[in-house]
Amino acid sequence: MNWKELLAKLDAKRAELAAIFAKAATKVDGQDRYNLTPEQLEDVKARNAEIDDLARQVEDAKAVDTIYQANQKAIREANSPAGQLPLSTGNQQPLGQQPKQVKSLGQLFVESEAYKSRRDAKNIEVQLNDFNYLEQKTLMETGAGYAPQAIRTGRVVEYAHRRLIVADVIPQSETDQNAVVYMEETTSTNNAATRAEGGQAGESAIAFTERTDAVREIATFIPVTEIQIEDVPGVQSLIDNRLLTFLGLTEEVQLLTGDGNSPNLTGFLVKSGVQSQAKGADPVPDAIYKAMTLVRYTGMAEPSAIMMHPNDWEGVRLLRTTDGIYIWGSPADAGNERIWGLPVVLTTAETENTALLGDFQLYSEIKRRRGANVKVSNSHSDYFIKGKLAIRADERLALAIYRAAAFCKVTGI
Repeated sequence: MNWKELLAKLDAKRAELAAIFAKAATKVDGQDRYNLTPEQLEDVKARNAEIDDLARQVEDAKAVDTIYQANQKAIREANSPAGQLPLSTGNQQPLGQQPKQVKSLGQLFVESEAYKSRRDAKNIEVQLNDFNYLEQKTLMETGAGYAPQAIRTGRVVEYAHRRLIVADVIPQSETDQNAVVYMEETTSTNNAATRAEGGQAGESAIAFTERTDAVREIATFIPVTEIQIEDVPGVQSLIDNRLLTFLGLTEEVQLLTGDGNSPNLTGFLVKSGVQSQAKGADPVPDAIYKAMTLVRYTGMAEPSAIMMHPNDWEGVRLLRTTDGIYIWGSPADAGNERIWGLPVVLTTAETENTALLGDFQLYSEIKRRRGANVKVSNSHSDYFIKGKLAIRADERLALAIYRAAAFCKVTGI
């Protein structure tokens, strides 16, 4: 079966399982419980496993279809006239060229001419145009800056922070503009109908509205002594690790909850038009399924993932039948981080008691204007007389949510 046929089968299986949950749902001391016999529970587990397997098949089939479409495009471009040669876009490598070696921020910095030719390291300015943030966003290797090692093991324990995962769910590309401008079809009147011979055809109508999402900047800096910056491994570790981590942590918050007021991005949870489904008296799985239905029925899209706070997923993972049997699997097993076949993205960047699901693959995109820009200077405050330097890192990006109704918040979970 192709991916559309698999998706139809997956939707039918989800609906069947939803009906079983709805019939078995009950309240015990104010808590959601499901009155399932051991035989019914085994049936539920088998159905859930089948749904997970179908969901993976749909994802694999979509990936194969994407590869096929890209191959067809490449064939068409290869057969195009010489005056219409295709241009390389994104991260694609032009034919006949060797892949470009990927270097870290720290490597590019210490290998730059400005750094090598410094005399007293008092004022260094480096523009790293070759750094590709899309390939470096998950590079987290060592710890914060420190004096040269004397009698140490060399091990550095980084400060605890959440894993960076939100941007990985959203397609990303580059832009050379200061805003993302696109046209949205805001009027679609379909008057197509049958007609008698010689009769008049129904008149349909479409209208478009220009939308704009501004590119915003995220920046931070770290003070460091001139002596510290002379230690090359320390400089490389400092830039590669902590500054990129700080940018990524702030970026995730902006992607989800940015209020849209300059200089903030407009995040998914604030975007006008994103649908909302209140949990109310429903069990959490039921509320999530209803949100999926809203995305399909009103948003005319297929949800690809759901983002939840770990505290909220805990309640789902610990759901039990009235007999005390865990629905999402035995405590002896890790359990699938999936619900209704959707992969669950667990992050504390998501607002607690609120989940977000939608078609991230088709109707959202991160446009990066600049990956990472690093500058070093002693002109800040009294840094010159104290032998200090300021290392600043920043990035510029925009978040485009092309169809707000393709996303839905689940509140009160």
